Amino acid sequence: MDITGEERIAARREAVWQCLNDPDILKRCIPGCQAVEAVSPTELTAVVKVKIGPVSATFNGKVTLSNLNPPESYTISGEGKGGIAGFAKGGADVTLAEESDETLLSYDVKAEVGGKLAQLGSRLIDSTAKKLAQQFFANLNLAVSGAAEAAS
Repeated sequence: MDITGEERIAARREAVWQCLNDPDILKRCIPGCQAVEAVSPTELTAVVKVKIGPVSATFNGKVTLSNLNPPESYTISGEGKGGIAGFAKGGADVTLAEESDETLLSYDVKAEVGGKLAQLGSRLIDSTAKKLAQQFFANLNLAVSGAAEAAS
């Protein structure tokens, strides 16, 4: 499945970059996230509980940041195992473009699921994934905007 989108954030690019790399902010922004822990500057572990249709699962996963080009872009990729529910894996290319005092965040996500989740049907999975991605970036927008206001 492929998901692309944009989010306009009322903050400078450097502030957005810092928030995208802050485990505490990521934990607050990822829907259903129960824990995010930095293992290294480019590796994180996460525990996320999600419900897709009738299937509810807790995913334990690992996230890797690559192609780092601060504060302009990176690739974030990860894989999570949800026990009997199956697995999810994928990645996103994230680009930050400075526009005056705002930042235009663009993302291009590629993901796949397996196990019971894959049996739910691609339309349900696609719509849920798009909703979760939009929710994450809307939450990030609020977190960054709040952090930017607190810093001024």
